[in-house]
Amino acid sequence: MKEAKKIGGRDVALEVLMQIDRANAWSDGSLKRTIAQNKLDSREAALASRLSYGVVQNKLLLDYYISCYCTQKASKLEPVIRNILRIGGYQILFMDKIPHRAAVNEAVEMTKRNGREKAAGMVNAVLRKFVANWMNMPDLPKGSTAEYLSVRYSHPLWLVKRLLKLLGTEETEEFLRLNNEIVPTTIQTNPLKTTAEELEKELTQNGISVEKHSWLPGCFEVSGTGDLENLPAFNEGRFMVQDAAARLVAMIAQPAEDDKVLDMCAAPGGKSFSLAFDMGDKGQIVSCDVHPHKLKLLESGAQRLGITNLRAVLADGTEHHSAWEQAADLVVADVPCSGLGIIRKKPDIRYKNPTELAQLPALQMKILENAATYVRPGGTLIYSTCTILPEENENVTEEFLARHIDFTLDKFTLPLPIGSSKGHLTLWPQRFGTDGFYICRMRRK
Repeated sequence: MKEAKKIGGRDVALEVLMQIDRANAWSDGSLKRTIAQNKLDSREAALASRLSYGVVQNKLLLDYYISCYCTQKASKLEPVIRNILRIGGYQILFMDKIPHRAAVNEAVEMTKRNGREKAAGMVNAVLRKFVANWMNMPDLPKGSTAEYLSVRYSHPLWLVKRLLKLLGTEETEEFLRLNNEIVPTTIQTNPLKTTAEELEKELTQNGISVEKHSWLPGCFEVSGTGDLENLPAFNEGRFMVQDAAARLVAMIAQPAEDDKVLDMCAAPGGKSFSLAFDMGDKGQIVSCDVHPHKLKLLESGAQRLGITNLRAVLADGTEHHSAWEQAADLVVADVPCSGLGIIRKKPDIRYKNPTELAQLPALQMKILENAATYVRPGGTLIYSTCTILPEENENVTEEFLARHIDFTLDKFTLPLPIGSSKGHLTLWPQRFGTDGFYICRMRRK
């Protein structure tokens, strides 16, 4: 009996892209699940990851070129054929270690394996045109700056137009470009278990490339790590993975050692953990989430990091708890948002439905107003998001402050290149090398 062909990285990438199309699945979750189900070795898993993320990051550009070389527009093709062409096209245009011949042949074989033998000739012909012209692909749309940038960097037109108004052409292009680049992983030292110097030495001895973060004390950018979660330093809680922007939430909050802190939308816990580090594991932190399974993430994370001052509580950020009224020195509301500041880490966020995003500010305001009731007089209220749109950021906090005269913006100073702020700031990848983030500090009079 003929042995079944082992599924490889390309097949897994195709399955992930099909799940995104069929069920609007998130690429990272789908990828992790599908790699595990098919027991891929590290080499094939890396290929599946690169192809899945690469196609999502360049989908509009790949579809534009496919439409140039195919008798049908990419949008009219059967989804499985369209995704096979995207995977083949991505390898030809973006992966210099894969021979073009192999990219074409594998795509043709994948077409046949998926029961589409009749389409194999067309797939072969289209991808051969990619190979023939890969150094001189067709011109991109010349209609408007927005249309050109939308196709060139595969971001939806509505978002590009919005960014052009906010940033102008040069910064918009840089923001879009960075969203398609590989991002270094940022980690934070756990001062409850080690020092930055000891952690750097340990990781270097483990063959990890470690660089001190250029302006954030106790943080490093690491690469060449494989799966970080397999490192003893991770398992034993000597560091956690956290972007510089998220780390700044705790720095701006400036909790005192004996503070009572309420983190309203805490899971998976990074900001709560960072606050616990800064408090020396003293005081009290109540970390809330609306999903029971996410509380387990909070509790296991705190246990790994040796944090004892944190209690995970099931609570909806929009529902009022009278027992918490004016009881907290510090309340953090890191609210649900569009996530448009973290496209570089979650590339599929760019394709979210903008009409759904328009409903977010009302929810954000509801959580913020509820959070405000828990702040004691003289206490601090932090509002943060991982997006860059004013309608979810300063528009919300400005409206809140106009309605609540007992709260005022509270100035803070951060390490350079950021420096001092009147009480709120938007972080941009192209300016500070962080995720896109908004943080506002307010004080109750």
